[in-house]
Amino acid sequence: MPRPALIGDIGGTNARFALVTPGAFEPQHILSLPCADYAGLVEAVRDYLARVEHSGELAPREACLAFACPVHGERIRMTNNHWDFAKQEVQAALDLTLFKTLNDFTAQALGVPHVGDADLVSVTPGHTAAKAARLVIGPGTGLGVAGLVPGRQAWIPLPGEGGHVTFAPSDEREQNLLRYFRNRYGRVSVERILSGQGLADLYAAHCSLKGATPRYSSAAEVTAAADQGDAVAADTVKRFLKILGDVCGDAALTLGARGGVYLCGGIIPRLLDWLPRSRFAEAFADKGRMNPYNAEIPVRVVTAPWTGLLGAAEALHNQEVE
Repeated sequence: MPRPALIGDIGGTNARFALVTPGAFEPQHILSLPCADYAGLVEAVRDYLARVEHSGELAPREACLAFACPVHGERIRMTNNHWDFAKQEVQAALDLTLFKTLNDFTAQALGVPHVGDADLVSVTPGHTAAKAARLVIGPGTGLGVAGLVPGRQAWIPLPGEGGHVTFAPSDEREQNLLRYFRNRYGRVSVERILSGQGLADLYAAHCSLKGATPRYSSAAEVTAAADQGDAVAADTVKRFLKILGDVCGDAALTLGARGGVYLCGGIIPRLLDWLPRSRFAEAFADKGRMNPYNAEIPVRVVTAPWTGLLGAAEALHNQEVE
């Protein structure tokens, strides 16, 4: 039997590891380990392999790991935990013949083509152009934005920092919201609104505009309150999704994403019931002369729990990913 390869999706809090059979993409032996429990990456990997009984002579010789931080240099410093390591040191310590690293949202994007229909929820209908670019976007801790272009042999990821484009208000309410956010942050990127902290700030902004006393301080509390009928929280969630529609529509135009738009991350799957009640679809298509163009682009929510691991498996032997 050929040795499995190690794949991983590592954030600030947890490190998800799995094994994958060469030539396959389905993660096996998935475990999520708290980063705080380990001195570094090598220790976490060794513990994972021991737990799934693949250490020693059964240890993988190939690995592809995604990290929630920049990965373009030789040294990787995690943004939201203490892990700090050199790639060559990790490769030597784990006796790997192949060690690839990629950004976590690039992994999300590369995983999308491997997500089955059962884990895709349609938001807007449309026609998927088979050889066109795809847009993968998702609010979470920040706003991840990436593209996918079909190459001759494999998918080509287009990593970017689209979450940091300037927020552009489209009505009087959003002009007032912009003033609130500008007073707090100075320049206002779309990520200031379309993220977990952004949703909480957006609720506080609505309270300020309505003269109400804020009762909730986190995105989870705001969405729970909206589900329970709190009017200000409900307005906040609807506005959040409307602004997301604006931003997705703009990004789809920029990329030419006739292959579809895929909403990833931890926030949007929890707001599935709100999407039809919001102005997301209207805002996505409302692009003046380009309305017919965007109206033809399908938008789907990705609900698969391991999309980043699927992307790491794709990147392992994808020659377009260094």
